[in-house]
Amino acid sequence: MTQVPTVTLPSGDELPQVGVGTWDIDGETVQESVRAGLDAGYGHVDTAEGYMNEAEIGDVLADYDREDVFLTSKVLPKNLNYDSVIQSCEASLERLGTDYLDLYLIHWPNPAISLRETLDAMATLHDRGLIRNVGVSNFSAYQLSCAQHISDVPIAVNQIEFHPWLQRPDLVEYCRETDTVIEAAAPLGRTEVFEDDTVRDLAEEYDRSPAQIVLKWEVERGIVALPKSSTPEHVRQNLDLFDWDVAEEDLERLDDADRNHPVYDHPARDWTGDVYGISQ
Repeated sequence: MTQVPTVTLPSGDELPQVGVGTWDIDGETVQESVRAGLDAGYGHVDTAEGYMNEAEIGDVLADYDREDVFLTSKVLPKNLNYDSVIQSCEASLERLGTDYLDLYLIHWPNPAISLRETLDAMATLHDRGLIRNVGVSNFSAYQLSCAQHISDVPIAVNQIEFHPWLQRPDLVEYCRETDTVIEAAAPLGRTEVFEDDTVRDLAEEYDRSPAQIVLKWEVERGIVALPKSSTPEHVRQNLDLFDWDVAEEDLERLDDADRNHPVYDHPARDWTGDVYGISQ
């Protein structure tokens, strides 16, 4: 079983630097992926109420020692008022079959609901022992700064879209200045970056998959990567990162691949959809 390096959160908890991403997979597929990941040594599973797969993941987690799994979920932006945050967390815990979450994230900022109200609810959940760490997702540096200013519990993590084509240097610098762990959602650019010439060249030079090259670069740059795959073989392969090295000059070639090209974090939002649910 692979020993995955960790980063230390403000609480002292250790967050494994590679986790099983579960966006857009459900049913038996997500169960096979999570089981393959835990058996391979991931020790870190990332889900969300909006992924609609918590119950299936909970069925798998029942077969493992809960203390061996760092478990993350997220609350939808339409549920960020105080009472709804509490209810969403309790519902996620029930579906996942656990008494606590290691990390609970605001999935997206919602400008129609008070951030102070949301973070007050997060503090209540933390005080009740239902969540061990609080974080955010898809927050800009400005939004993160505000959250840090008003939160009673340290903001441990900002999960953002990050990959070779979208490196967000200003946001990354701010997160590092404030000791906020950066988690990479879509760390493989939803496979788009596999077409990058540098990624392909390095994969050939090092006899590794394009995914392994990109994930290796992210880990070496101190990013927590959350790759998703519906294929157990690829899940296992994505963790095979720690017994080989990439030369610094080759890592720098990937540093230079930035195109400011997002695959999901676009400015336009569907404010009336299931994610935000904001009426006019």
